[in-house]
Order: sequence, then structure tokens, then C-alpha cells
Amino acid sequence: MIWKHQLTTSQINAAASGTAMEHMGIELTEIGPDYITARMPVDHRTKQPMGLLHGGASVLLAESLGSFASFLCIEDINRYMAVGVEVNANHLRPVTQGYVFGTARPVRLGRLIHVWNIEIFDEQDHLVCTSRLTIAVVERHV
Repeated sequence: MIWKHQLTTSQINAAASGTAMEHMGIELTEIGPDYITARMPVDHRTKQPMGLLHGGASVLLAESLGSFASFLCIEDINRYMAVGVEVNANHLRPVTQGYVFGTARPVRLGRLIHVWNIEIFDEQDHLVCTSRLTIAVVERHV
């Protein structure tokens, strides 16, 4: 297992209270041995004017998943934190309703850089978006 902290999905969802994740309806649903999964509704909060899932909403889901995953991989969370450095996304298929499900898996977990691959699927298990997120592990300045 890659995780340094054993938090439940309920604890992580509670930590997201009052954030963009809560506003967009993102809920973490599973923490596996080397992955983390969340779902996001395709509704008025996440659609663009043409009625399709907004690409920015998919990126928000991807970055949220990778950021929480990196947080769980940092040993000393009182001294270090995870910050996004670069994110890219390829939007492959439109979605107009229901939920999308994202799963983040590590590509590389270094001491100071984490790279995550995030795949987002619709309810019919079609790949909707694939994303890569680079996270820097930096010292907290409190």
C-alpha cells in the first residue's frame, strides 16, 4: 500500500466541506491499495452552456483526486503539503447526465514530485477524460 495515512472516504469528504469539491458535488467513494476514486454529478453545477459536462469540471475532479492522493502519500503532513504544478486533460467523449467516476493512480511517487494518471469514466464505463497531474511536495510556511 502506498498510503502513509489511513483516512476513510468519509473523513476526506468532511475535509472537503466548504470547498470547490463540495460545491461541484464531488464525493470520494473508494481508497484502494494504490488508487483513489471519486464521483461527480453531471448537472447544473458541472455542465457548460451546451448541456455537456464542462472540461473544467473534469479537470477539477482530476486535480482534486490527485491532490488528495498525494496528501495521503506524504509522511510528515505537519511539515509538508502537496501543491499542483501542472495538469493536462484530454476530453474524449461528451456526457450530458448522470455521474462520472474518476480514478487516480500513481505514475511516480518521488520525495518531492508526484505524478498521477487520472481516468474519468461515465456510467456506461466509457472513457470520458484522461488526465495527468504533477504535484510538488513542498515545505509548509505557516
